[in-house]
Amino acid sequence: MMPGGLTEAKPATPEIQEIANEVKPQLEEQTNENYKEFEAVEYKTQVVAGINYYIKVRVGHNTYIHMKIFKPLPQQRQSLTLTGYQTDKSKEDELTGF
Repeated sequence: MMPGGLTEAKPATPEIQEIANEVKPQLEEQTNENYKEFEAVEYKTQVVAGINYYIKVRVGHNTYIHMKIFKPLPQQRQSLTLTGYQTDKSKEDELTGF
C-alpha cells in the first residue's frame, strides 16, 4: 500500500467494531443523536503519521454513517479521535477520503 493512499474496502472485523464503539460517544455528541444500532460493516485505512480509519456504520434500516477516525502512532500515547463524519449514507455509498 502506498503511504497516503486509501486501501480497498474490507469487511469490518471485531477490531474495527471496537474502534467504532470507542468513538461512538464523540459521534453522538457531534450529531446530537443516540444510536441504538451501531454496526461497523466495512472499512478502509490510510497510513499517515498514524492511521486514518474510514468506517461505514449501519445505524438503522438502510441508514449509514461514514466515520473518519484517527489512530495516532503508539509512541504518541493518545486515544482515538473522530475527525470527521458523513450522515445520510446508504449501503451502496462508497467510502471515500474526506
